[in-house]
Formats: sequence, structure tokens, C-alpha cells
Amino acid sequence: MRRFWCGWTGGLVAACWMLSAGAAVAADITILSGGAAKAGLSDAVPLFEQASGDKAVVDYLPMGPLLKALGEGRATDIVVVTEDVIADARAKGFIVPGTETEIGRVGIGVCVHESAPLPDISTAEALKATLLAAKSIVYIDPKIGTSGKHLAGVFSKLGIADQIAAKAKLGTGGLVTEPVGRGEIEIGLHQITEILPVKGAKLVGPLPAPLQKVTVYIGAVSTKAKNPEAARRFLAAMRTAPVRAAFAKRGYME
Repeated sequence: MRRFWCGWTGGLVAACWMLSAGAAVAADITILSGGAAKAGLSDAVPLFEQASGDKAVVDYLPMGPLLKALGEGRATDIVVVTEDVIADARAKGFIVPGTETEIGRVGIGVCVHESAPLPDISTAEALKATLLAAKSIVYIDPKIGTSGKHLAGVFSKLGIADQIAAKAKLGTGGLVTEPVGRGEIEIGLHQITEILPVKGAKLVGPLPAPLQKVTVYIGAVSTKAKNPEAARRFLAAMRTAPVRAAFAKRGYME
């Protein structure tokens, strides 16, 4: 395959992706991804498809059900999982070693209804007081989602686990903070990229630094991939400047 250097500006974007793919034949690929990568991938996939000629279909699941599906033999071309479980996915033979590619970094944030005043969450003590004062809270079930597992630890660290349990609703996937946007629940806590798309919800800000968890999402070629070369093209495209800019607009960190 011939090698090309490409500048990522203007109309050169699509041409460069096509050149880098050489004479590869367009293919359909499937992607099984953790939910917090959805906001970025929803923009990145069309960019990739337009430039490469490949087509990609993405299925999103919370991390627990995703790993369960892989363990049951779910076939896919690309797997996108958190950095916390990538070693386990490799050890269990779910992914092809050496194909791991960083997709995006996501922090946990707090949201309220768009009409509500912004509560103070600037410090651990301020967050604690805000959560104790709230009449209702929603976050993802710790048994299912990455942020929920971390938040359960935060509540324990702050000494308010019992108080939170008494008034919390546990989400099971998708846009967990939608009840906040509908005005049904006062405060939501979830990964920021899954708060920003929620109609009616307003991001207060990220958790205070001492309590924050930045989740790194990693993509890799599945050992059950039907189109491994197209999968590799997709992962390479995820590190290009246009795609990184698309992720940044959706609240992802670099």
C-alpha cells in the first residue's frame, strides 16, 4: 500500500481518508459501544462514512450488558469499552491485541432542570450539601454503568450513601438524566456527554476534582470481526483532526 501525508484542512479531509485506505473495497462494519461514547460517535460515523465509503452501524449498551453480550458470543467488528475493562476484554479474547485506539475521555457531571438555579458543587462539601438538600436524584445503576459504580463510591466517601439511597432513582441505560429534563427529578448525575443531549436539562458542571472520574473509552477490532480491515480504517479515522473536533464539541476531553 502506498503511503501518503495529508494535511487535515478544508476539502482535503475526504480525499486524505480515501488515499490512506489505498485500494480498499468499501465495507459494512458493526460497532458495539458503551453508551457514553454515543454523542461523539454519532457525529464521527457520518464523517467516516462520507470520506471512506464504508458504512457503520453502532449499537450502544451500558458496560455491564455489553460485556455480558460479548461473553455470550456477540459478533461485531469493533468493540468500544472503558479503559477499566480493556485488559479483561483482551484476556477473554474479545479483542485483537494491538488494535486498541483511544476514542474519547468523559467526565462525570451534575445537571438540573433548565429553569432551576445552579446549585453549588464547587467543592466536595458543597456537593454534599447540594445532594442532601435535593428532594430527588437520578444516576445509573452501579451494577450496570461505569459512572454509577463510581458515584456509589463518592456517596460512601461523603458519608451520605443511605440518604441518597432513600431518594434516588437508578437508571438502566440511555439518557439517564431525561427525568431531570422533564422536571420529574431535581438533580441528575451522569457522564457529561450523556447530559448535554438531554432536552430540558442544564449542566451545572463537572464533579469537584477530588471526586471526579475521567472514563477513557477505547476502541479495538473484535476477534469476531467480519470486516477487520474496514474496522482498522475506522479506528484510524477516530484519531484524525476532524473527528477529534467533533468529539470536543460534544463535551469530550483530550
